[in-house]
Amino acid sequence: MAVIDVINALMGTVHLLFAGLWTGSVLFTAYAVVPTAATGDINAEPLATLVGKLTTISRASALFLLLSGGHLAGTRYTSESLFGSTRGHLVLTMVALWFVLAVLVEVGSGKMRSGLSEKKVRSPARDARGIFTAAAVVALLLLVDAGLLLGGTPF
Repeated sequence: MAVIDVINALMGTVHLLFAGLWTGSVLFTAYAVVPTAATGDINAEPLATLVGKLTTISRASALFLLLSGGHLAGTRYTSESLFGSTRGHLVLTMVALWFVLAVLVEVGSGKMRSGLSEKKVRSPARDARGIFTAAAVVALLLLVDAGLLLGGTPF
């Protein structure tokens, strides 16, 4: 096995690990954390910790996905195939969705943090609920996009 093959396998593994971690964290936050906070069943301090960890995961994942995805795209696509093929369009769609997900997580986390310093939990969670719901939809779209890329595009 050539060194480049090992590097490509490593980059693909890093890419999938961080993609799974990020999308899973966002889905869990939207499904479990935000609704729990909206009902007041969690205190501000643990909620602040959870929001901080989500932000850390989101930022680290965005960075590692940019680096590993850039490497993978650079070794697997030419500019013509990236902009002129279905697989290339799926890759570009994935990049756009990553950007949208990063923005939604930052905005949603910011809304949550805004009230936590005042020990408020329910109103910041209600304010952030729609944003985290949108983030969950984007996370699911990213997983569908990844599935199409990994499984081969049927169209």
